[in-house]
Amino acid sequence: MRHERFSESGTANLASSEARAVWNALLPRRGRAVLRIAIAGGAALAELAAVALAGLACELTYHLVTYERQPDLGPSLAVGLFLGLFVVLPNIARGEYSIENYLARAPHLRRVTSLWLAAWAVVLVLGFLSKTTGDHSRAAAVATFVTGLPALVATRFLTVALVRRLITPRSDSARRIHLIGYEEDVASFYATHDTAALGLRVIGVSTLRSAAPGTDPAARRSQLAEDLDLSVSVVRFLRPDDVFVLVPWAEVEDLEACVDAFLRVPVALHLRPGRVMDRFSDVRLGRVGLLTGINVGRAPLTAFEIASKRAFDLVVASLALLALSPVLLLIAILIRLDSPGPSLFRQKRYGFNQEAFWVFKFRSMRSDAGAAFRQATRGDDRITRIGRILRRTNLDELPQLLNVIRGDMSLVGPRPHAVAHDRSFERRIALYARRHNVRPGITGWA
Repeated sequence: MRHERFSESGTANLASSEARAVWNALLPRRGRAVLRIAIAGGAALAELAAVALAGLACELTYHLVTYERQPDLGPSLAVGLFLGLFVVLPNIARGEYSIENYLARAPHLRRVTSLWLAAWAVVLVLGFLSKTTGDHSRAAAVATFVTGLPALVATRFLTVALVRRLITPRSDSARRIHLIGYEEDVASFYATHDTAALGLRVIGVSTLRSAAPGTDPAARRSQLAEDLDLSVSVVRFLRPDDVFVLVPWAEVEDLEACVDAFLRVPVALHLRPGRVMDRFSDVRLGRVGLLTGINVGRAPLTAFEIASKRAFDLVVASLALLALSPVLLLIAILIRLDSPGPSLFRQKRYGFNQEAFWVFKFRSMRSDAGAAFRQATRGDDRITRIGRILRRTNLDELPQLLNVIRGDMSLVGPRPHAVAHDRSFERRIALYARRHNVRPGITGWA
C-alpha cells in the first residue's frame, strides 16, 4: 500500500523551518472553522444589507420627489430588515452561504428569485393580518420589490465571484480531503477533476493493493484489512475534513470494508459512484416507500405546482377569451373576407409526455387541404394579406387559448413545434425531448 504526502527524502533535506511549513500545510489549523463561519456570515450580512438599503433608497427617493422632504427612515429600515430576514434565514437553513455552494455551479439566479418572491408573499400576508400595510407607501413598496431583486442578485454574484477568487487549495478555508482507492481509480479521479478549481486541497492519498489473480479470498481479506488499518492511521494523523472512497461500486466486499473502516474515524465519508453523477447538480439520496436510491432528478412539477398552474391557466385563459371575444370574431371575419377557407386551422403537435394533440391557430395562408407540410419562409406567396399582419403581431396564436382550456397546453411553457421539426430537432439536439416533460405553452421564457 502506498500513501502520498511528500517524499521522505525531501523532508530529510529540509531545514526545520521548511519542514514545519510543510507540516502546517498538511495539518489542520485551529482558525479554519472560524474563517469559514466568517465568510458565510459576511455573505449573509451582505444580502441583508442589500435588501434593507434597497428599501431605504426607494423610500427616500419617493418622499424627496413627491413631498420634497426627507421622511422618517426608521419604519422603512425596520421593514427592510424584516424582509431581509425572510431572505437570509431560509438561506442559512438550506446552506446557501456555504463555501461549497459558492464554488459549485448552483442555480443562484433561480434560487434567489424564488426566495425573493416567497419572502414578499410572507411580508404582505403578515402586513395584511397586522393591518400595517396602510402605514407604508405603495409606490415605495413596489419600487422596493422591483429594485430589491437586482440588488440581491448582484450581491449574490459579487459574493460568488469573490469567494471563487479567494478560495484556493492553499487558502485556510479550503476543504482538506483524503483519497483512498485502487491506483487506476485515483488516476481517473485526478484526470477528471481539477481540485484547484473546486477549491479542494488533497492532503493524502492511500492506494490499495489490487488482488492478484488466483489469490485466496482469506488472504485477500487479510491484505485489504492491513491496507485499511494503515490508511485509517494516516487519516487519524492528518485529520482531513473529508475522505473520498474511490473503490468502484462493483467491488462490493472491498467497498463495504472501506466504509466499515472509516466509519470509525471522525470525518465526512463520501462514496464516488462514477462520473455519471457529475452530470447532475442536485444528487441526493431518495427513499420511495422502503426502497432507497440515488435521486438525480425530481419530477418536473410537484402535485401542488401542477394544480396551481392548471388553476391559473383555466382562470386566465377563460377571462382572456371572454375579454378578447370581439377581437377574435373580427379577425375570423377578416380572414373569411380575405381568402376562401375556414378561419381556424388545426395542426398536429407533440405535447406533454410526447402525446400528439391538435393545436388551433388562425389561418394565415391560403387553404390547400391536399398540400404537404412546408415551413413558411420570408416572402412566402401562400401568406394572405391579413395573414401577414397576424403573423407579425402573433395574433394568429390567440386560438391556442382553447388548447389551454382543453388541457393540451399551458399559458407559459416550451413552444410546440411542428411534428416534422420536432422529430428532426430530437435527433440533432441533446436532451431536446425533455421539453415534453411539461405542457407546451402559448409563450415561454424565450
